[in-house]
Amino acid sequence: MPTSAPPSPAQRPISLLIVDDHTLFRRGLKALLAQDDRFEVTCEAADVGEALRCVGQHAPDLILLDNHLPGVRGIEGIASLKEAAPGCRILMLTVSEDENDLAAALQAGADGYLLKTVESDQLCEAIIKVLEGESVVSPEMMTKLLRMFRQQSAPASARPAGAATTVQPQATPAQADARTTRDDSGLSTLSAREREILTLIARGDSNKLIARALEIAETTVKIHVQHILRKLNCSSRVQAAVLAINQGLV
Repeated sequence: MPTSAPPSPAQRPISLLIVDDHTLFRRGLKALLAQDDRFEVTCEAADVGEALRCVGQHAPDLILLDNHLPGVRGIEGIASLKEAAPGCRILMLTVSEDENDLAAALQAGADGYLLKTVESDQLCEAIIKVLEGESVVSPEMMTKLLRMFRQQSAPASARPAGAATTVQPQATPAQADARTTRDDSGLSTLSAREREILTLIARGDSNKLIARALEIAETTVKIHVQHILRKLNCSSRVQAAVLAINQGLV
């Protein structure tokens, strides 16, 4: 039975759990988020075990999860956190720029992956997007993820030296979903402009970069992206980008 979406910000503040082993970072992030009335940090944790206790006591709407934690890494704790709170979203917030960590996090069930270099307003909007069911990935990490997918789909002779050793044995959910829809991708329903934007998405460009490249408003890009996701039956930009690569659009 599907879990219900968390109450909207209009009903009550979005409850957040911050999981990071650096006390100063947790305090700074909590103070930052406290400036936005939409959010309330209800609990903090320094490791996965403490996070599980917080989840049981406070039932947060979303967890901001670091990867480099003592004992059990953040990625390795995603499954147990999801099991303890099936309706809770998990947004990785980490310094790791390793595409293998990103792929592993998405495969484990993370709803997004952001680097700690993210701007505060972008973090706040990412939280809202994740709660609305979108997958959010830092643009620079999405570029690395797509490069990995390209290497996986390329013939062995065309892969860079050593590439085969970095490929994950299992596909991420986004890649699996894209392959499932390969025979009925919906690409034929896209307009010329939508195909152009999808190509730029698959290249890893953000809405701002796409707007700049096409000399259109960023709000117009957002509307096009919404149409693209609906037509392709994709739940996220990552899934749409992988589908475009698998279909040879890029």
